[in-house]
Amino acid sequence: MRRTRRPPRLGRVTQTIRRPGDAFAQVTELDDAELEQHAQRLELRAADERQRAMRREYLSRIEVRDGARVLEIGCGTGPVSRELAVWPGVREVIGVDPSPFFLERARTLAVDLRNLRFEPADGRNLPFANASFDLAVFHTTLCHIPDPEAALGEAYRVLRPGGTLAAFDGDYATLTVALGPGDALQACAEAVLDSLVHDPWLVRRLRPLTASAGFEPDRLWSHGYVESEEPRYMLAVIDLGADTLAGSGRIAEATAHALKQEARRRADTGLFFGHIAYASLVARRPE
Repeated sequence: MRRTRRPPRLGRVTQTIRRPGDAFAQVTELDDAELEQHAQRLELRAADERQRAMRREYLSRIEVRDGARVLEIGCGTGPVSRELAVWPGVREVIGVDPSPFFLERARTLAVDLRNLRFEPADGRNLPFANASFDLAVFHTTLCHIPDPEAALGEAYRVLRPGGTLAAFDGDYATLTVALGPGDALQACAEAVLDSLVHDPWLVRRLRPLTASAGFEPDRLWSHGYVESEEPRYMLAVIDLGADTLAGSGRIAEATAHALKQEARRRADTGLFFGHIAYASLVARRPE
């Protein structure tokens, strides 16, 4: 199918950050055990009430027309797609992801939602017609894509004139579990960034990136995520970081175990602190 010409790019806003080892950028190369762990963390994060509150906050700024077709790019196991599928007025939701493992899990979890389907696709080369969707969503996806400009260009192409783009991502350079300088637990957070996030600073360029792709962006909204009482997601982050450090030979298995135990000691005694700043943006494709 012939594609319409994209709007001219204004040039890269900044040079794309290159960091080794983003598991989600290389998701088709992971084994099933790794994919299962990532799938569990995705669902754990999605179920977290603070994460749900942030989703409600930014999604509430979106208006969709009756009978809308919605596309989620980089859907993972599909929690945001499931949420979008029950919106009033939404006729169809399609979630795409390059991982067959994630898509199979997403289909299982959404078996009762008849207006939701999942398809394999790379966000930089979408298999859909021009101007075929009313809303496109990137939820914690763009930071994992080595060429976010290409993904935004594809979102522009498949959105109808007047359609809406919604992007939500972590300002992952702010990820911290430290209580002070030299806190050993922070090494776990840094290891997670190295292994899971391609560009932890991407959200700071999100508005000019969307404008360069041809969209008319609204202002960037800030969302804070803190876990202190009864942490779950951030404990999973620390566990992953400790395992990553041990698996790479940077620390001993006993040290990794000690770091996990220290995190739980803090949780049990009310001393735990974990924080990530997030930001969201709603933009419009011009008529």
